[in-house]
Amino acid sequence: MNRTDRLLAIVLELQARGKRRAEDLAAAFEVSKRTIYRDVQALCEAGVPVISEPGRGYSLVDGYFLPPLRFTLDEAMLLLLGSDVMGQSFDGEYQAAARNAGRKISGVLPDDLRPQVESLKQRIQFFQSGRGAGAEHLPLIRRAIVKQQTLRLHYHARSGADGSHSLDREADPYGLVFVAGHWYMVAHCHVRGDIRNFRLDRIDRPALLPRLFARPANFELAQVSRSDRDVVVRVLFDASVARWVREDQLFYIESTQETDSGLLVTLRVRHESDVLQWLLGWGARARVIEPESLTQRLRAEAEALLLKYTTDEAPNLEYIE
Repeated sequence: MNRTDRLLAIVLELQARGKRRAEDLAAAFEVSKRTIYRDVQALCEAGVPVISEPGRGYSLVDGYFLPPLRFTLDEAMLLLLGSDVMGQSFDGEYQAAARNAGRKISGVLPDDLRPQVESLKQRIQFFQSGRGAGAEHLPLIRRAIVKQQTLRLHYHARSGADGSHSLDREADPYGLVFVAGHWYMVAHCHVRGDIRNFRLDRIDRPALLPRLFARPANFELAQVSRSDRDVVVRVLFDASVARWVREDQLFYIESTQETDSGLLVTLRVRHESDVLQWLLGWGARARVIEPESLTQRLRAEAEALLLKYTTDEAPNLEYIE
């Protein structure tokens, strides 16, 4: 946080909470007490009426306020919850920004609305399984997107039943997409000569290259995330699991249709491997109608699984205390 933003945040903090000690402000903004002393002096010199009471802390003169934005209860709740969710999904830099945004929003709420918002916030929570896989690469990739700078990276791609393959690639990053707990970089791949999605947790050793690129003027991130899914998959699920399939809300599902034989689900994917593991999880309750190539892959997986449990000896596991 730069100094200008911190000065504004201090005023909002005093406006929202009343008296605050220097050590409390220093902890909140992750600076030293000496820095807070200098900031308060700067605010006073700028005409902000900050009062210092020995042993009690800083406060604003009664009646002083920054003109607040007028939010409805729903608007304030959505903004605060949104900042919490974004903080959970991003890296440390944006997590700090999310906390600061939430503090600023709380600071400008009118007195009659603030208790209601704080009460609701304690009763509505979003829990995610982490920041989003691969989030440690976000700062570098954001920088590459903004500067339009080519990246070199080592990428691990899944390749079906035989595991995965990896190779070094160069790519021009156009944008970032967060889907089902995973970050994806949408980029022009120099190896493929086309736009590809790179899952961030499958990227190793990303590095900026001293080479700039020009992003196409007609590029739209929202369109790309769906337009490259040109493989149609149709699956018939037993009626006994139809409810759970609909609840699953898989990103790739295009439509569902009730039939006499069960629930017919149409999906659009980039590669069959996008839904292979998901389909295996439904076991015998799912039957692929098309494409035939995916049916063959599922059959091969099922045969390999049967072979493992009928011919392989149980592994001898030794536990180390």
